[in-house]
Amino acid sequence: MADTWQLDFGARLVGTDRVHFRVWAPKAHAVAVEMADQDRSSFPMQSTEGGYFEAMVEGIGPGARYRYLLDGKNARPDPASRFQPEGVHGPSAVIDPRSFVWTDTAWQGLRLKDMIIYELHAGTFTREGTFDAIIPQLLYLKETVGVTVIELMPVAQFPGGRNWGYDGVYPFAPQNTYGGPEGLKRLVDACHALGLAVMLDVVYNHLGPEGNYLGEYGPYFTDRYKTPWGSAINYDGPDSDEVRHYIVSNALYWITEYHIDALRLDAIHGIYDFSATHILKELAMSVQHQAATLNRHVVVIAESDLNDTRIIDPPALGGYGLDGQWNDDFHHALRVTLRGERRGYYEDFHGLKDLGTAVRDGFVYSGRYSAHRRRRHGSSSQQSRPSQLVIYSQNHDQVGNRAVGDRLTTHLPMGALKVARALVLLSPQIPLLFMGEEYGETAPFQYFIEHGDPGLVDAVRQGRRDEFAHFEWKAEDIPDPQDPATFERSRLNRERLNEGQAGLLRWTRALTYFRKTLPILGAGEGTRIHHSVWALEQEHVLILHRWSDSGDAALLLFGFNPSPTKLTLSRPVGSWQLGLDSGAIEFGGTGAEGMPQELVIAPQGSTLIIPAYNAAVYALVQPKKSI
Repeated sequence: MADTWQLDFGARLVGTDRVHFRVWAPKAHAVAVEMADQDRSSFPMQSTEGGYFEAMVEGIGPGARYRYLLDGKNARPDPASRFQPEGVHGPSAVIDPRSFVWTDTAWQGLRLKDMIIYELHAGTFTREGTFDAIIPQLLYLKETVGVTVIELMPVAQFPGGRNWGYDGVYPFAPQNTYGGPEGLKRLVDACHALGLAVMLDVVYNHLGPEGNYLGEYGPYFTDRYKTPWGSAINYDGPDSDEVRHYIVSNALYWITEYHIDALRLDAIHGIYDFSATHILKELAMSVQHQAATLNRHVVVIAESDLNDTRIIDPPALGGYGLDGQWNDDFHHALRVTLRGERRGYYEDFHGLKDLGTAVRDGFVYSGRYSAHRRRRHGSSSQQSRPSQLVIYSQNHDQVGNRAVGDRLTTHLPMGALKVARALVLLSPQIPLLFMGEEYGETAPFQYFIEHGDPGLVDAVRQGRRDEFAHFEWKAEDIPDPQDPATFERSRLNRERLNEGQAGLLRWTRALTYFRKTLPILGAGEGTRIHHSVWALEQEHVLILHRWSDSGDAALLLFGFNPSPTKLTLSRPVGSWQLGLDSGAIEFGGTGAEGMPQELVIAPQGSTLIIPAYNAAVYALVQPKKSI
């Protein structure tokens, strides 16, 4: 089915040498297009209905640079700029979205249940820090790591060249230092050629402070609500209809012009909307409609700390209809199990018991009292599909928002890392790996910026110190985000892996292979695949039993025990054959204290010795049928 959607504001090329400009600027009395050429020629725009201004300019084409002149004095970039070649304060550039030659016409996307997500930051994933530099690594991600989706941290134009991306101020403009529109399209097209989907992290709860001129155009922001990052976006106040249209159009823009397969909505708990149709519901419905038009699968997932299933419940049940959401409870329970952390929000979690709840049910906090929040928190996710929840042992937040950006690799023995990896990749939920995690990267991932305003830089420094106060981290330990060295320290170093890292990488590959090829170890979907979880707190072992209606079954043992421990198992009864053992030599183990090749569990109980920090996968031996 042909695509009929196109962006209805910004600079639209008409033919080869005419451009139609349209901008929403209800705060301005007069608007003109000012060309950023030597003559700085300007063209008055006609005021139209709803606070829009538009003009057709002859004799210009792709690459032409322009600004909007507001009331004859303030020349500002286009709020819907497709490209900011000179950064957030420079002119916008006209882009022809039809000029790129796509080769992915047969690609139809990927369903959420089939996703193994790899989150990466385009600036630090490679030495070059560009979209094009990622392309040679795609085969490694697919074949050696075994992921099916790369998730790009936000790429909307931000100040300077060093930023996580959450300070973006031009939502339609791919970052110039990463390679701009053409670079991003080449990356997406190359991913699809290899069968990899692309998820894009988008930020609809705020815009960054530097280069943010939207407030001069119209009421994009509101003071009725407060976010940790600045003014909230105006989704439900006066004149909010066009703000909503701007955001929904951004989502459609990425999936249509850039062939993006999935959107990860950043921190939706910072989105405030009390209108009859929540902006998330409107966005999800619009994306689903466009995906059907494009004949593709497009997934929308929310990052949220609300533990609210309304986000993923279908509209018929009063929900917003998003495909999935992040589950921080799993991460918090896992980190407490691994390291015993008790500060900040970790005080709410109690190790293995809560970890078992997260694997079995999803949310740990499903309406129970949270000491950290000093109130009841969350709703039950037991009726949600496990494939609607994304889990991880690390991500950019849970590494970078620590005082020194330290990874689990710097604190845990390799055996413990392998156990955590197995739990993430073989649980019924959707797994996510953070870049470098597959082999145990030791470089930190720290918070970095490159702002031009010294006052803003000082404010960010102080904000980081204030944010970490409840964790009792020392202010002097927090790296300076503006220092280029902070950015350089955060680059990956995967060129020369030591023996332990190489073993961990092989372990990761074995787990992703099992997940993709054995349906019983994939995402929990409906009534076809079931699971039970037992948390043996005294022995520090978590047991996951997964089975299907067809009779296939798997028994997964996750040993968080720092020394060998003895178990007595009386369920699930049967004969089980070893499929994977993290202690094998192949995966960097000694092989000296391996798991038994066959495990027979009798109703009266069977004894098993689990080596320290060991994970194992067993498959049920099916009885032979008599002839």
